[in-house]
Amino acid sequence: MKTAKQLERYFKGVANHRRIEILLLIVKRENIHLEKIADALDCNVKTISEHTKKLAHAGLINKKYNGQMVGHSVSPYGKRFVEFIETF
Repeated sequence: MKTAKQLERYFKGVANHRRIEILLLIVKRENIHLEKIADALDCNVKTISEHTKKLAHAGLINKKYNGQMVGHSVSPYGKRFVEFIETF
């Protein structure tokens, strides 16, 4: 069982409609790059970058660096949150 503090970190990670959209997109398109996320959601790259940082800090997504490109994937806890979102 997670502590209340740990759960707070996860909930704060998805406490924004744009971050929820990003999380759901990454589930569908594993290893997607920042620019592709921004294009798919019709958003500014800098805005998406900030949101992905918060999702990564919350432990909901993983970032894999390959030179200047960064691939994004959903972490195991991120997958559980997606399941929660889909059943809610």
